[in-house]
Amino acid sequence: MKKEFNHEKIKEAIRTIITELGDDPDREGLKDTPDRVARMYDEVFEGMRYTNDEIAEMFNKCFEVSNNDLVIVKDIEVFSYCEHHLALMYNMKCHVGYIPNGKVIGLSKIARICDMVAKRLQLQERICADIAYIIEKVCQTSDVIVVVEGEHSCMTARGIKSRGAKTRTSAIRGLFDTDHELRNEFYNLIKD
Repeated sequence: MKKEFNHEKIKEAIRTIITELGDDPDREGLKDTPDRVARMYDEVFEGMRYTNDEIAEMFNKCFEVSNNDLVIVKDIEVFSYCEHHLALMYNMKCHVGYIPNGKVIGLSKIARICDMVAKRLQLQERICADIAYIIEKVCQTSDVIVVVEGEHSCMTARGIKSRGAKTRTSAIRGLFDTDHELRNEFYNLIKD
């Protein structure tokens, strides 16, 4: 079920943050910022309105097939926000592979699933697991692999300030967990 965000409460919170940072939320450059942020949050946190099961239902657009050949969509660009610091996770790419079990999902739906899952306060590890769960549910196959790589501003812009450091995470299910040749085939196919 779709949950709407309370714009007025978000605007009040942003005004408070601006004030506590030592600036004037009523000055020319900032007076519309609380409203802009509230509207931005509608977009960048859209995925928080839905459970994984609801996302699966939204994008359950499959076609029957008679083969079980490996399907891969790579380099799906997304961004997210780290739930620990509310910091941007950027330059993120999702790579999704699965073995059909009598049906395949439309390729654009895989990208939409990745996008919707990323539009939450997240951990990169959970992004992988959520995408894998949804693909498993929609395609009714347990043979799924998801790799996500990205940069985290909570590590590159603050703290250690390790610019260029990338994090790679994976969710490995079914045959991809037990068949190392299949897993290696996937990894080779997603290489640049």
